[in-house]
Amino acid sequence: MKAIVQDSYGSADALELRDIGQPEIAGDEVLVRVHAAGVDRGVWHLMTGLPYPIRLAGYGLRAPKTPVPGTDVAGVVEVVGHEVTGFQAGDEVFGTGQGTFAEYARAPESKLAPKPANLTFEQAGVVALSGQTALQGLRDRGQVQPGQKVLITGASGGVGTFAVQLAKAFGAQVTGVCSTTKVDLVRSIGADHVIDYTREDFADGKQRYDMILDIGGNSSLSRLRRALAPTGTLVIAGGETGGRWLAGNDRQLRALLLSRFVDQKLTTFISTQNHKDLIVLSELIEAGKITPVIDRTYPLSEAPKAIRYLEQGHARGKIVITV
Repeated sequence: MKAIVQDSYGSADALELRDIGQPEIAGDEVLVRVHAAGVDRGVWHLMTGLPYPIRLAGYGLRAPKTPVPGTDVAGVVEVVGHEVTGFQAGDEVFGTGQGTFAEYARAPESKLAPKPANLTFEQAGVVALSGQTALQGLRDRGQVQPGQKVLITGASGGVGTFAVQLAKAFGAQVTGVCSTTKVDLVRSIGADHVIDYTREDFADGKQRYDMILDIGGNSSLSRLRRALAPTGTLVIAGGETGGRWLAGNDRQLRALLLSRFVDQKLTTFISTQNHKDLIVLSELIEAGKITPVIDRTYPLSEAPKAIRYLEQGHARGKIVITV
């Protein structure tokens, strides 16, 4: 099969299109014939091996333990493991797997769900990681309630475009923060108010929010807290500094520490991929409450170009690779 492969950590230049053998699946896994694979920030981290703690976490000290990148996937089940009961060959699925920048990828049954009927494979291929991050940040950490005022930074990005739509689906009054060229996009997906950060400061004291989902910036905790209601909740889901060791995670650690001493709840989380939340997202998608926003589509052979575009930070929604 054709696949994108990297032998060492590095830039997108380390990625090559090669012919390799199909992956072998375990008993609780399925082999998916990949139709589309989403490009997310995690792909970049595993490609570069940065920040360094990623390597210590089991992804390979000197080189990637999994040479084929990619996690988000949508495709058709080719083969099922002997323990799999929920899928059979021919089923259209979406979710997360391993090495999805390839013609075939392995995926645990527990991290897949039937593809929403009203989505193309390209749309379904970008839902799992960003959609579950937005869902868990708002619902589980933020505990968003109908009528609350919610601020979402990075509202035009991969996670942000899902977060805006999910917050609206939960009945919140949503304000999205983005740059000038993306204001119309954020408004079009349901934001009640849009702040162009090049012209306005969301922390100017004019408005305070019951919950802030901080995805797309490196705002200081003090600045974020100025925009947060006295007993509001701040959920940090992103905001990288590019550091080789902490990459901005020090801000998240400070938030957890400070939260013990103030009335505001300051928290962070690491999203998890699971079948249950994929079903929640699928139901919302089929009900017309969420539509994946895709900026650009690249063929498998142009995966390095897709990642370079991701690195520029200008994507409006998601980037997808078609196979």
